[in-house]
Amino acid sequence: MRRISRLLLAAAVALAAGLTALLLPGSPALAAGLTRVTGFGNNPTNLNMYIYVPASVAPRPALLVLVHYCSGSASGIFNGNGHDYVTAADRYGYIIVVPEATRSGSCFDVSTPAALRRNGGSDSTGIMSMVSYARSQYPSIDASRIVVSGFSSGAMMTNVLAAEYPDVFSAASAFSGVPAGCFATSDGSLWNSQCSGGNVSKSAQQWGDQARAMYPGYSGRYPRMQLWHGTTDTTLAYPNFGEEIKQWTNLNGLSQTPAFTDHPQSSWTRTRYGNTGTQATVEGVSIAGVGHQLPMSGQLAYAIAFLGLDGAGSPPPSSTPPSSPPASSPPVSSPPASSPPPSSGGSAACRVTDVISAWNNGLTSSITITNTGSAAISHWSLVFTLPGGQTITGGWNATYSPASGQVTATDAGYNAVLAPGASTDIGFQATHTGNAGKPSAFTLNGAACTTA
Repeated sequence: MRRISRLLLAAAVALAAGLTALLLPGSPALAAGLTRVTGFGNNPTNLNMYIYVPASVAPRPALLVLVHYCSGSASGIFNGNGHDYVTAADRYGYIIVVPEATRSGSCFDVSTPAALRRNGGSDSTGIMSMVSYARSQYPSIDASRIVVSGFSSGAMMTNVLAAEYPDVFSAASAFSGVPAGCFATSDGSLWNSQCSGGNVSKSAQQWGDQARAMYPGYSGRYPRMQLWHGTTDTTLAYPNFGEEIKQWTNLNGLSQTPAFTDHPQSSWTRTRYGNTGTQATVEGVSIAGVGHQLPMSGQLAYAIAFLGLDGAGSPPPSSTPPSSPPASSPPVSSPPASSPPPSSGGSAACRVTDVISAWNNGLTSSITITNTGSAAISHWSLVFTLPGGQTITGGWNATYSPASGQVTATDAGYNAVLAPGASTDIGFQATHTGNAGKPSAFTLNGAACTTA
């Protein structure tokens, strides 16, 4: 128990900046939009179940299982650092199930023998009852787009669920976790200090075999896996990132040599295995100088695209994966297939939303450009002036020039066409000297945009 307390303290300190909406211990209060579900099925460890159903559900909605961190709650992750998943659900019409641990410390069991066996009778069993309940209540859920994502303790559970139920989940995204089975204990404890310290190293085959033992006899495909980790994480140490990659490349029959490596942001190193598109079979993102505080602003956009929650979806196992943007591209919004022929550049009616997330001397800017005109646009340039002291150090979904002053962001080619009513998401990371404000005005192809 003392070891668990150390994890809780470390996680709480690391996450405090982004988690201002945590429930007080024992509080049953609900987040707006979350619905408590009782009597959902076999629930051996007394988990709570919450579900979020957006106002407009897609005809064939995806289902996301969103798993919180130690000391967390359904409300905390829903309103806190998982909220980008919620706003995306409003946009794309998918359903979210949020399990909530009720034991002291609010960690999920990824350690006991019961937890590490399919239908073994611990937390993973209860979570799968929630999935079955959601599918029974919403029969239109796309069975090929049931996915899971979690942070810290939730990331460890994400690995376990993907290993135990590979026939259910098509993809997973784990932020600051460990390989499935790494936290195993035999004394009833939920804490494994060797694993948390990054001191458990195995071959790819050994890690794969450990996961396969959770569902003996299964010979089908395993989910696509996206893994995130900060290099200075001391709660669940950074070496676990490499061990996770070993496990999931082995489970998917892949080489541990990346098929592609790039740097979507200056501090990120992204490696893709198996294929090079947005929905690679295995993807790892290492973030330099960051501790146990993921996800940070803007990262869930990449997870949403990887998981197929943005409307593209993950194909059924027997299908050929859809074509993807170039390997170096993060998530983009695509125009509908039925969009009218594009105009050849020219001025445009537009709306721009710019969300700034700032810290000591840095910031990220997440910009959404919407074509509010009646004609499609074939190529675009967005012009804006950065506040004094800001300098762009990296960007995504556009090219930026120059790095300060009046900047022109030009389409990346794959997102050049904007149909009427369509949007595309771009962004950049920048340093600042005290002024972390946003530009006061934007023009698209010479036309002034409204701002929201």
